[in-house]
Amino acid sequence: MSTPGTTPMDVVNDTGFFGHPRGLLVCFATELWERFSFYGMKFLLLLYLTKYHLFSDSNGLEVLGGYAALVYAMPVIGGLLADRYLGMRKAVVFGGILLALGHLGMALEGEQARQEADHIVRDEGALQVFYLSLALIVMGVGFLKPNISTIVGRLYAPDDTRRDAGFTIFYMGINIGAFAATLLCGYLGETYGWRYGFGAAGIGMVIGLVTFLRGQKYLHGLAEPRDNALLKQPSPIGLSIERTIYLGALLGVLVAWQMLQFHGAVGATLNILSVAVLIGLAWFITTRCNPVERSRMLVLIILTMSTVVFWALFEQGAASMTLYADRVMDRNILGLQLTASQFGSLNALFIFLFAPLFAWLWTTLGRRGLEPSTPVKFALGIAQAGLGFGALVIGASMPNEAGLVAGYWMVLAYLLHTTGELCLSPVGLSAVTKLAVPSVVGVMMGSWFLATAYSEFVAAQLAKLAAIETVDGTVADVSAALASYTELFGDLLLVGLAVGALLLLISPLLKKMMHGIH
Repeated sequence: MSTPGTTPMDVVNDTGFFGHPRGLLVCFATELWERFSFYGMKFLLLLYLTKYHLFSDSNGLEVLGGYAALVYAMPVIGGLLADRYLGMRKAVVFGGILLALGHLGMALEGEQARQEADHIVRDEGALQVFYLSLALIVMGVGFLKPNISTIVGRLYAPDDTRRDAGFTIFYMGINIGAFAATLLCGYLGETYGWRYGFGAAGIGMVIGLVTFLRGQKYLHGLAEPRDNALLKQPSPIGLSIERTIYLGALLGVLVAWQMLQFHGAVGATLNILSVAVLIGLAWFITTRCNPVERSRMLVLIILTMSTVVFWALFEQGAASMTLYADRVMDRNILGLQLTASQFGSLNALFIFLFAPLFAWLWTTLGRRGLEPSTPVKFALGIAQAGLGFGALVIGASMPNEAGLVAGYWMVLAYLLHTTGELCLSPVGLSAVTKLAVPSVVGVMMGSWFLATAYSEFVAAQLAKLAAIETVDGTVADVSAALASYTELFGDLLLVGLAVGALLLLISPLLKKMMHGIH
Protein backbone atom coordinates (compact mmCIF):
# COMPACT_ATOMS: atom_id res chain seq x y z
CA MET A 1 0.00 0.00 0.00
CA SER A 2 1.12 3.54 -0.58
CA THR A 3 2.14 5.78 2.28
CA PRO A 4 0.00 8.90 2.71
CA GLY A 5 1.88 12.09 3.43
CA THR A 6 5.11 11.09 1.75
CA THR A 7 7.08 14.13 0.67
CA PRO A 8 8.23 14.66 -2.92
CA MET A 9 11.82 14.39 -1.69
CA ASP A 10 11.28 10.68 -1.12
CA VAL A 11 10.64 10.32 -4.82
CA VAL A 12 13.71 12.36 -5.77
CA ASN A 13 15.91 10.24 -3.55
CA ASP A 14 14.49 6.95 -4.83
CA THR A 15 17.05 5.70 -7.36
CA GLY A 16 16.70 1.98 -6.71
CA PHE A 17 15.90 0.98 -10.31
CA PHE A 18 19.03 1.79 -12.33
CA GLY A 19 18.94 5.38 -11.12
CA HIS A 20 15.16 5.66 -11.46
CA PRO A 21 12.40 5.37 -8.84
CA ARG A 22 11.56 1.78 -7.97
CA GLY A 23 7.97 2.70 -8.75
CA LEU A 24 9.00 2.78 -12.41
CA LEU A 25 9.84 -0.93 -12.18
CA VAL A 26 6.38 -1.57 -10.71
CA CYS A 27 4.66 0.31 -13.54
CA PHE A 28 7.02 -1.19 -16.15
CA ALA A 29 6.24 -4.76 -15.05
CA THR A 30 2.50 -4.12 -14.68
CA GLU A 31 2.22 -2.61 -18.15
CA LEU A 32 4.44 -5.34 -19.63
CA TRP A 33 2.11 -8.07 -18.40
CA GLU A 34 -1.03 -6.11 -19.28
CA ARG A 35 0.22 -5.67 -22.84
CA PHE A 36 1.26 -9.33 -22.85
CA SER A 37 -2.32 -10.32 -22.10
CA PHE A 38 -3.80 -7.80 -24.55
CA TYR A 39 -1.66 -8.64 -27.58
CA GLY A 40 -1.60 -12.32 -26.73
CA MET A 41 -5.33 -12.34 -27.24
CA LYS A 42 -5.67 -9.74 -30.00
CA PHE A 43 -3.87 -11.56 -32.80
CA LEU A 44 -5.61 -14.84 -31.97
CA LEU A 45 -9.10 -13.37 -31.87
CA LEU A 46 -10.07 -13.38 -35.53
CA LEU A 47 -8.50 -16.78 -36.20
CA TYR A 48 -10.33 -18.21 -33.20
CA LEU A 49 -13.69 -16.92 -34.40
CA THR A 50 -13.29 -18.05 -38.02
CA LYS A 51 -11.60 -21.41 -37.41
CA TYR A 52 -13.16 -22.61 -34.13
CA HIS A 53 -16.60 -21.03 -33.97
CA LEU A 54 -16.80 -20.93 -37.80
CA PHE A 55 -17.77 -17.29 -38.05
CA SER A 56 -17.77 -15.83 -41.53
CA ASP A 57 -14.95 -13.39 -42.25
CA SER A 58 -17.44 -10.51 -42.13
CA ASN A 59 -18.93 -11.49 -38.78
CA GLY A 60 -15.53 -12.16 -37.25
CA LEU A 61 -14.26 -8.78 -38.42
CA GLU A 62 -17.35 -7.08 -37.01
CA VAL A 63 -16.56 -8.52 -33.58
CA LEU A 64 -12.88 -7.58 -33.84
CA GLY A 65 -13.65 -4.05 -35.03
CA GLY A 66 -16.30 -3.43 -32.37
CA TYR A 67 -14.08 -4.76 -29.62
CA ALA A 68 -11.01 -2.78 -30.70
CA ALA A 69 -13.06 0.42 -31.07
CA LEU A 70 -14.47 0.12 -27.56
CA VAL A 71 -11.02 -0.67 -26.15
CA TYR A 72 -9.68 2.65 -27.45
CA ALA A 73 -12.75 4.64 -26.47
CA MET A 74 -12.99 3.55 -22.83
CA PRO A 75 -9.67 4.98 -21.53
CA VAL A 76 -11.10 8.48 -21.94
CA ILE A 77 -13.76 7.68 -19.32
CA GLY A 78 -11.40 5.70 -17.08
CA GLY A 79 -8.89 8.52 -17.04
CA LEU A 80 -11.49 11.13 -16.13
CA LEU A 81 -12.91 9.04 -13.27
CA ALA A 82 -9.44 8.42 -11.87
CA ASP A 83 -8.46 12.10 -12.09
CA ARG A 84 -11.60 13.34 -10.37
CA TYR A 85 -12.50 10.59 -7.94
CA LEU A 86 -10.75 7.21 -7.70
CA GLY A 87 -7.09 8.05 -7.99
CA MET A 88 -4.76 6.04 -10.16
CA ARG A 89 -4.09 3.17 -7.75
CA LYS A 90 -7.72 2.19 -7.24
CA ALA A 91 -8.42 2.56 -10.97
CA VAL A 92 -5.49 0.34 -11.96
CA VAL A 93 -6.38 -2.35 -9.41
CA PHE A 94 -10.04 -2.38 -10.46
CA GLY A 95 -9.08 -2.44 -14.14
CA GLY A 96 -6.57 -5.22 -13.51
CA ILE A 97 -9.20 -7.40 -11.81
CA LEU A 98 -11.60 -6.94 -14.73
CA LEU A 99 -8.83 -7.71 -17.21
CA ALA A 100 -7.75 -10.87 -15.41
CA LEU A 101 -11.35 -12.13 -15.29
CA GLY A 102 -11.86 -11.29 -18.95
CA HIS A 103 -8.71 -12.94 -20.23
CA LEU A 104 -9.23 -16.07 -18.14
CA GLY A 105 -12.84 -16.22 -19.35
CA MET A 106 -11.53 -16.32 -22.94
CA ALA A 107 -9.94 -19.69 -22.14
CA LEU A 108 -13.42 -21.26 -21.76
CA GLU A 109 -13.78 -22.06 -25.45
CA GLY A 110 -16.67 -24.56 -25.22
CA GLU A 111 -17.54 -27.01 -28.00
CA GLN A 112 -16.17 -26.47 -31.47
CA ALA A 113 -18.72 -25.38 -34.06
CA ARG A 114 -19.71 -27.84 -36.78
CA GLN A 115 -21.47 -27.70 -40.12
CA GLU A 116 -24.75 -29.60 -40.27
CA ALA A 117 -26.66 -29.60 -43.55
CA ASP A 118 -27.25 -25.95 -44.42
CA HIS A 119 -26.45 -24.40 -41.06
CA ILE A 120 -23.68 -24.15 -38.46
CA VAL A 121 -24.18 -25.44 -34.92
CA ARG A 122 -22.35 -23.33 -32.34
CA ASP A 123 -21.96 -23.51 -28.57
CA GLU A 124 -24.06 -20.43 -27.78
CA GLY A 125 -23.34 -20.63 -24.06
CA ALA A 126 -19.59 -20.52 -24.70
CA LEU A 127 -20.09 -17.60 -27.10
CA GLN A 128 -21.94 -15.64 -24.42
CA VAL A 129 -19.01 -16.22 -22.06
CA PHE A 130 -16.73 -15.07 -24.88
CA TYR A 131 -18.65 -11.81 -25.43
CA LEU A 132 -18.80 -11.17 -21.68
CA SER A 133 -15.04 -11.76 -21.43
CA LEU A 134 -14.42 -9.23 -24.21
CA ALA A 135 -16.63 -6.72 -22.40
CA LEU A 136 -14.65 -7.21 -19.17
CA ILE A 137 -11.42 -6.60 -21.09
CA VAL A 138 -12.86 -3.45 -22.69
CA MET A 139 -13.78 -1.98 -19.31
CA GLY A 140 -10.57 -3.19 -17.67
CA VAL A 141 -8.38 -1.50 -20.27
CA GLY A 142 -10.42 1.67 -19.78
CA PHE A 143 -9.50 1.84 -16.11
CA LEU A 144 -5.92 0.54 -16.27
CA LYS A 145 -4.35 1.81 -19.49
CA PRO A 146 -4.50 5.62 -19.06
CA ASN A 147 -3.76 5.58 -15.35
CA ILE A 148 -0.65 3.41 -15.26
CA SER A 149 0.96 5.93 -17.64
CA THR A 150 -0.14 8.81 -15.41
CA ILE A 151 1.54 7.17 -12.42
CA VAL A 152 4.83 7.04 -14.31
CA GLY A 153 4.59 10.78 -14.94
CA ARG A 154 3.98 11.48 -11.25
CA LEU A 155 7.14 9.62 -10.20
CA TYR A 156 9.20 12.49 -11.63
CA ALA A 157 9.23 16.19 -10.93
CA PRO A 158 8.49 18.29 -14.05
CA ASP A 159 12.13 19.36 -14.25
CA ASP A 160 13.58 15.89 -13.48
CA THR A 161 16.16 15.08 -16.14
CA ARG A 162 15.32 11.37 -15.77
CA ARG A 163 11.74 11.87 -16.93
CA ASP A 164 12.12 11.20 -20.69
CA ALA A 165 14.39 8.23 -20.07
CA GLY A 166 11.83 6.87 -17.60
CA PHE A 167 9.06 7.01 -20.17
CA THR A 168 11.37 5.37 -22.70
CA ILE A 169 11.94 2.47 -20.31
CA PHE A 170 8.20 2.25 -19.67
CA TYR A 171 7.52 2.25 -23.43
CA MET A 172 9.97 -0.61 -23.86
CA GLY A 173 7.92 -2.61 -21.35
CA ILE A 174 4.91 -2.24 -23.62
CA ASN A 175 6.80 -3.62 -26.59
CA ILE A 176 8.47 -6.44 -24.66
CA GLY A 177 5.02 -7.58 -23.56
CA ALA A 178 3.61 -7.31 -27.08
CA PHE A 179 6.55 -9.13 -28.64
CA ALA A 180 6.59 -12.01 -26.17
CA ALA A 181 2.82 -12.40 -26.20
CA THR A 182 2.36 -12.69 -29.95
CA LEU A 183 5.13 -15.29 -30.11
CA LEU A 184 4.12 -17.39 -27.10
CA CYS A 185 0.33 -17.04 -27.03
CA GLY A 186 0.14 -17.27 -30.81
CA TYR A 187 2.15 -20.47 -30.79
CA LEU A 188 0.18 -22.06 -27.94
CA GLY A 189 -3.19 -21.05 -29.34
CA GLU A 190 -2.66 -22.20 -32.91
CA THR A 191 -0.57 -25.28 -32.10
CA TYR A 192 -2.03 -26.79 -28.93
CA GLY A 193 -5.47 -25.22 -28.64
CA TRP A 194 -7.07 -21.81 -28.34
CA ARG A 195 -7.62 -22.20 -24.59
CA TYR A 196 -3.88 -22.43 -24.02
CA GLY A 197 -3.15 -19.20 -25.90
CA PHE A 198 -5.93 -17.29 -24.17
CA GLY A 199 -5.11 -18.91 -20.84
CA ALA A 200 -1.47 -17.82 -21.09
CA ALA A 201 -2.66 -14.27 -21.75
CA GLY A 202 -4.87 -14.47 -18.65
CA ILE A 203 -2.03 -15.76 -16.47
CA GLY A 204 0.09 -12.85 -17.71
CA MET A 205 -2.55 -10.38 -16.54
CA VAL A 206 -2.75 -12.04 -13.10
CA ILE A 207 1.04 -11.70 -12.77
CA GLY A 208 0.76 -8.02 -13.73
CA LEU A 209 -1.96 -7.39 -11.14
CA VAL A 210 -0.03 -9.14 -8.37
CA THR A 211 3.10 -7.17 -9.31
CA PHE A 212 1.23 -3.88 -8.99
CA LEU A 213 -0.34 -4.82 -5.65
CA ARG A 214 2.99 -5.94 -4.16
CA GLY A 215 4.77 -2.79 -5.33
CA GLN A 216 2.46 -0.20 -3.77
CA LYS A 217 5.03 1.06 -1.25
CA TYR A 218 7.27 2.17 -4.11
CA LEU A 219 4.65 4.55 -5.51
CA HIS A 220 5.13 6.92 -2.55
CA GLY A 221 1.43 7.71 -2.23
CA LEU A 222 1.40 9.48 -5.61
CA ALA A 223 -1.38 7.30 -7.03
CA GLU A 224 -3.87 7.89 -4.23
CA PRO A 225 -7.23 9.70 -4.63
CA ARG A 226 -7.26 13.46 -4.29
CA ASP A 227 -9.95 13.31 -1.62
CA ASN A 228 -10.74 10.03 0.15
CA ALA A 229 -13.58 11.72 2.01
CA LEU A 230 -15.24 12.57 -1.29
CA LEU A 231 -15.25 8.91 -2.30
CA LYS A 232 -17.12 8.03 0.88
CA GLN A 233 -19.86 10.59 0.32
CA PRO A 234 -23.24 9.21 -0.79
CA SER A 235 -24.20 9.37 -4.43
CA PRO A 236 -27.77 10.07 -5.64
CA ILE A 237 -28.51 6.31 -5.54
CA GLY A 238 -27.53 6.00 -1.87
CA LEU A 239 -24.20 4.19 -2.30
CA SER A 240 -20.85 5.85 -1.73
CA ILE A 241 -19.37 7.58 -4.77
CA GLU A 242 -16.64 4.94 -4.97
CA ARG A 243 -19.07 2.03 -4.97
CA THR A 244 -21.29 3.87 -7.43
CA ILE A 245 -18.37 4.14 -9.85
CA TYR A 246 -17.67 0.40 -9.55
CA LEU A 247 -21.37 -0.40 -10.02
CA GLY A 248 -21.55 1.90 -13.03
CA ALA A 249 -18.51 0.18 -14.55
CA LEU A 250 -20.09 -3.25 -14.07
CA LEU A 251 -23.28 -1.99 -15.72
CA GLY A 252 -21.04 -0.68 -18.50
CA VAL A 253 -19.67 -4.20 -18.89
CA LEU A 254 -23.21 -5.46 -19.46
CA VAL A 255 -23.81 -2.73 -22.05
CA ALA A 256 -20.56 -3.59 -23.87
CA TRP A 257 -21.54 -7.27 -23.68
CA GLN A 258 -24.62 -6.51 -25.74
CA MET A 259 -23.00 -3.98 -28.05
CA LEU A 260 -20.38 -6.51 -29.09
CA GLN A 261 -23.18 -8.77 -30.32
CA PHE A 262 -25.01 -6.02 -32.19
CA HIS A 263 -22.24 -4.49 -34.21
CA GLY A 264 -24.23 -1.63 -35.63
CA ALA A 265 -24.55 -0.22 -32.12
CA VAL A 266 -20.79 0.35 -31.92
CA GLY A 267 -20.67 2.17 -35.24
CA ALA A 268 -23.72 4.29 -34.40
CA THR A 269 -22.25 5.23 -31.01
CA LEU A 270 -18.93 6.24 -32.57
CA ASN A 271 -20.71 8.32 -35.22
CA ILE A 272 -22.77 10.14 -32.60
CA LEU A 273 -19.75 10.80 -30.38
CA SER A 274 -17.66 12.01 -33.33
CA VAL A 275 -20.34 14.43 -34.53
CA ALA A 276 -20.89 15.71 -30.98
CA VAL A 277 -17.16 16.31 -30.49
CA LEU A 278 -16.82 18.10 -33.83
CA ILE A 279 -19.80 20.35 -33.05
CA GLY A 280 -18.41 21.13 -29.62
CA LEU A 281 -14.98 21.92 -31.02
CA ALA A 282 -16.49 24.11 -33.76
CA TRP A 283 -18.33 26.11 -31.10
CA PHE A 284 -15.22 26.42 -28.94
CA ILE A 285 -12.98 27.48 -31.83
CA THR A 286 -15.38 30.13 -33.10
CA THR A 287 -16.37 31.63 -29.73
CA ARG A 288 -13.50 31.05 -27.29
CA CYS A 289 -10.28 31.21 -29.33
CA ASN A 290 -8.20 34.11 -30.57
CA PRO A 291 -6.99 33.95 -34.21
CA VAL A 292 -3.70 32.18 -33.37
CA GLU A 293 -5.39 29.63 -31.12
CA ARG A 294 -8.10 29.07 -33.72
CA SER A 295 -5.54 28.44 -36.43
CA ARG A 296 -3.57 25.95 -34.32
CA MET A 297 -6.72 24.12 -33.25
CA LEU A 298 -7.81 23.74 -36.89
CA VAL A 299 -4.44 22.16 -37.72
CA LEU A 300 -4.79 19.78 -34.79
CA ILE A 301 -8.27 18.73 -35.93
CA ILE A 302 -6.98 18.05 -39.46
CA LEU A 303 -4.06 16.01 -38.14
CA THR A 304 -6.33 14.07 -35.78
CA MET A 305 -8.72 13.22 -38.61
CA SER A 306 -5.81 12.07 -40.77
CA THR A 307 -4.87 9.53 -38.11
CA VAL A 308 -8.11 7.68 -38.84
CA VAL A 309 -6.63 6.82 -42.24
CA PHE A 310 -3.30 5.73 -40.79
CA TRP A 311 -4.69 3.51 -38.05
CA ALA A 312 -7.32 2.02 -40.35
CA LEU A 313 -4.44 0.86 -42.55
CA PHE A 314 -2.13 -0.09 -39.69
CA GLU A 315 -4.74 -2.15 -37.84
CA GLN A 316 -5.14 -4.49 -40.78
CA GLY A 317 -2.37 -6.33 -38.95
CA ALA A 318 -4.84 -8.12 -36.66
CA ALA A 319 -7.49 -8.28 -39.39
CA SER A 320 -6.92 -8.92 -43.11
CA MET A 321 -3.15 -9.37 -42.77
CA THR A 322 -3.56 -12.12 -40.17
CA LEU A 323 -6.06 -13.96 -42.40
CA TYR A 324 -3.69 -13.43 -45.33
CA ALA A 325 -0.80 -14.99 -43.38
CA ASP A 326 -2.99 -17.93 -42.38
CA ARG A 327 -4.47 -18.67 -45.77
CA VAL A 328 -2.19 -17.67 -48.64
CA MET A 329 1.31 -17.28 -47.22
CA ASP A 330 4.31 -19.55 -46.89
CA ARG A 331 5.09 -18.83 -43.23
CA ASN A 332 8.56 -20.39 -43.22
CA ILE A 333 11.03 -17.67 -42.22
CA LEU A 334 14.72 -18.57 -41.95
CA GLY A 335 13.80 -22.21 -41.47
CA LEU A 336 11.22 -21.47 -38.78
CA GLN A 337 7.54 -22.27 -39.39
CA LEU A 338 5.64 -19.39 -37.82
CA THR A 339 1.95 -19.35 -37.04
CA ALA A 340 -0.18 -16.63 -38.62
CA SER A 341 -0.66 -14.73 -35.37
CA GLN A 342 3.08 -14.73 -34.62
CA PHE A 343 3.69 -12.29 -37.45
CA GLY A 344 2.08 -9.70 -35.19
CA SER A 345 5.28 -9.73 -33.11
CA LEU A 346 7.14 -7.98 -35.94
CA ASN A 347 5.75 -4.56 -35.05
CA ALA A 348 7.14 -4.71 -31.50
CA LEU A 349 10.44 -6.11 -32.78
CA PHE A 350 10.89 -3.26 -35.24
CA ILE A 351 9.96 -0.72 -32.55
CA PHE A 352 12.87 -2.09 -30.50
CA LEU A 353 15.22 -1.75 -33.42
CA PHE A 354 14.17 1.56 -34.92
CA ALA A 355 12.70 3.75 -32.16
CA PRO A 356 16.19 4.83 -30.94
CA LEU A 357 17.21 5.47 -34.55
CA PHE A 358 14.21 7.73 -35.19
CA ALA A 359 14.79 9.63 -31.94
CA TRP A 360 18.41 10.22 -33.02
CA LEU A 361 17.32 11.15 -36.54
CA TRP A 362 14.83 13.85 -35.49
CA THR A 363 17.33 15.29 -33.00
CA THR A 364 20.15 15.36 -35.54
CA LEU A 365 18.00 16.92 -38.24
CA GLY A 366 16.64 19.42 -35.72
CA ARG A 367 20.14 20.67 -34.83
CA ARG A 368 20.74 21.29 -38.52
CA GLY A 369 17.40 22.95 -39.11
CA LEU A 370 16.29 20.11 -41.39
CA GLU A 371 13.74 18.30 -39.21
CA PRO A 372 10.44 17.81 -41.08
CA SER A 373 7.42 19.63 -39.69
CA THR A 374 4.71 17.70 -37.89
CA PRO A 375 2.38 17.67 -40.95
CA VAL A 376 5.21 16.33 -43.13
CA LYS A 377 5.92 13.56 -40.60
CA PHE A 378 2.23 12.66 -40.66
CA ALA A 379 2.29 12.54 -44.46
CA LEU A 380 5.35 10.27 -44.40
CA GLY A 381 3.71 7.99 -41.83
CA ILE A 382 0.50 7.54 -43.83
CA ALA A 383 2.39 7.01 -47.10
CA GLN A 384 4.55 4.30 -45.49
CA ALA A 385 1.43 2.54 -44.21
CA GLY A 386 0.22 2.44 -47.80
CA LEU A 387 3.59 1.23 -49.10
CA GLY A 388 3.42 -1.68 -46.66
CA PHE A 389 0.49 -3.02 -48.66
CA GLY A 390 2.47 -2.39 -51.82
CA ALA A 391 4.98 -4.98 -50.57
CA LEU A 392 2.19 -7.54 -50.27
CA VAL A 393 0.90 -6.68 -53.74
CA ILE A 394 4.36 -7.25 -55.21
CA GLY A 395 4.72 -10.51 -53.29
CA ALA A 396 1.37 -11.72 -54.61
CA SER A 397 2.72 -11.46 -58.16
CA MET A 398 5.41 -14.05 -57.34
CA PRO A 399 3.74 -16.99 -55.57
CA ASN A 400 5.57 -20.28 -55.14
CA GLU A 401 4.60 -23.60 -56.73
CA ALA A 402 1.87 -24.10 -54.13
CA GLY A 403 0.40 -20.68 -54.93
CA LEU A 404 1.60 -19.19 -51.62
CA VAL A 405 3.33 -15.84 -51.09
CA ALA A 406 6.74 -15.78 -49.41
CA GLY A 407 6.55 -14.65 -45.79
CA TYR A 408 9.38 -12.16 -46.29
CA TRP A 409 6.93 -9.81 -48.00
CA MET A 410 4.88 -9.70 -44.80
CA VAL A 411 8.06 -8.86 -42.87
CA LEU A 412 8.64 -5.93 -45.23
CA ALA A 413 5.02 -4.81 -44.84
CA TYR A 414 5.32 -4.76 -41.05
CA LEU A 415 8.63 -2.91 -41.32
CA LEU A 416 7.04 -0.13 -43.39
CA HIS A 417 4.01 0.05 -41.10
CA THR A 418 6.29 0.37 -38.07
CA THR A 419 8.46 3.12 -39.56
CA GLY A 420 5.22 4.87 -40.47
CA GLU A 421 4.05 4.52 -36.88
CA LEU A 422 7.29 6.04 -35.59
CA CYS A 423 6.75 9.03 -37.90
CA LEU A 424 3.20 9.63 -36.72
CA SER A 425 2.22 8.19 -33.34
CA PRO A 426 4.70 9.76 -30.85
CA VAL A 427 4.74 12.95 -32.91
CA GLY A 428 0.96 13.14 -32.81
CA LEU A 429 0.72 12.84 -29.03
CA SER A 430 3.26 15.63 -28.72
CA ALA A 431 1.32 17.76 -31.22
CA VAL A 432 -1.82 17.52 -29.09
CA THR A 433 -0.03 19.03 -26.10
CA LYS A 434 1.59 21.78 -28.21
CA LEU A 435 -1.27 22.85 -30.48
CA ALA A 436 -4.30 22.53 -28.20
CA VAL A 437 -5.50 25.48 -26.14
CA PRO A 438 -4.36 24.68 -22.57
CA SER A 439 -7.91 24.62 -21.22
CA VAL A 440 -8.94 21.84 -23.64
CA VAL A 441 -5.79 19.69 -23.80
CA GLY A 442 -7.64 16.86 -22.06
CA VAL A 443 -10.55 17.13 -24.47
CA MET A 444 -8.24 17.05 -27.47
CA MET A 445 -6.34 14.05 -26.09
CA GLY A 446 -9.70 12.35 -25.67
CA SER A 447 -10.56 13.29 -29.26
CA TRP A 448 -7.27 11.75 -30.37
CA PHE A 449 -8.18 8.43 -28.78
CA LEU A 450 -11.73 8.69 -30.12
CA ALA A 451 -10.26 9.02 -33.62
CA THR A 452 -8.19 5.91 -32.94
CA ALA A 453 -11.31 4.07 -31.78
CA TYR A 454 -13.13 5.14 -34.94
CA SER A 455 -10.24 3.94 -37.08
CA GLU A 456 -10.52 0.46 -35.54
CA PHE A 457 -14.13 0.29 -36.68
CA VAL A 458 -13.17 1.55 -40.14
CA ALA A 459 -10.34 -1.00 -40.33
CA ALA A 460 -12.84 -3.83 -39.88
CA GLN A 461 -15.09 -2.44 -42.59
CA LEU A 462 -12.15 -2.23 -45.00
CA ALA A 463 -11.05 -5.78 -44.22
CA LYS A 464 -14.58 -7.01 -44.97
CA LEU A 465 -14.04 -6.00 -48.60
CA ALA A 466 -11.84 -9.10 -48.92
CA ALA A 467 -14.18 -11.41 -47.00
CA ILE A 468 -13.79 -14.98 -48.30
CA GLU A 469 -16.07 -17.98 -48.09
CA THR A 470 -14.50 -20.85 -46.15
CA VAL A 471 -15.33 -24.48 -45.47
CA ASP A 472 -14.85 -25.39 -41.80
CA GLY A 473 -12.66 -22.33 -41.49
CA THR A 474 -10.41 -23.33 -44.41
CA VAL A 475 -10.06 -21.63 -47.80
CA ALA A 476 -10.99 -23.94 -50.66
CA ASP A 477 -9.47 -21.89 -53.50
CA VAL A 478 -6.11 -20.37 -52.53
CA SER A 479 -5.64 -18.52 -55.82
CA ALA A 480 -9.06 -16.86 -55.58
CA ALA A 481 -8.35 -15.86 -51.98
CA LEU A 482 -4.98 -14.41 -52.97
CA ALA A 483 -6.63 -12.38 -55.74
CA SER A 484 -9.22 -11.00 -53.32
CA TYR A 485 -6.62 -9.94 -50.76
CA THR A 486 -4.39 -8.46 -53.45
CA GLU A 487 -7.25 -6.31 -54.74
CA LEU A 488 -7.89 -4.99 -51.23
CA PHE A 489 -4.21 -4.33 -50.54
CA GLY A 490 -3.84 -2.57 -53.89
CA ASP A 491 -6.68 -0.24 -52.94
CA LEU A 492 -5.14 0.40 -49.49
CA LEU A 493 -1.81 1.17 -51.16
CA LEU A 494 -3.51 3.87 -53.25
CA VAL A 495 -5.39 5.27 -50.25
CA GLY A 496 -2.21 5.60 -48.20
CA LEU A 497 -0.25 7.23 -51.01
CA ALA A 498 -3.10 9.58 -51.97
CA VAL A 499 -3.79 10.81 -48.42
CA GLY A 500 -0.06 11.07 -47.71
CA ALA A 501 0.46 13.11 -50.90
CA LEU A 502 -2.48 15.39 -50.08
CA LEU A 503 -1.19 16.02 -46.57
CA LEU A 504 2.30 16.68 -47.94
CA LEU A 505 0.83 19.13 -50.47
CA ILE A 506 -0.95 21.20 -47.83
CA SER A 507 1.82 20.86 -45.21
CA PRO A 508 3.30 24.35 -45.95
CA LEU A 509 -0.10 25.89 -45.24
CA LEU A 510 -0.55 23.81 -42.09
CA LYS A 511 2.94 24.75 -40.88
CA LYS A 512 2.10 28.43 -41.38
CA MET A 513 -1.14 27.97 -39.43
CA MET A 514 0.82 26.47 -36.50
CA HIS A 515 2.39 29.90 -35.85
CA GLY A 516 5.90 28.90 -34.89
CA ILE A 517 5.12 25.48 -33.42
CA HIS A 518 7.08 22.79 -35.21
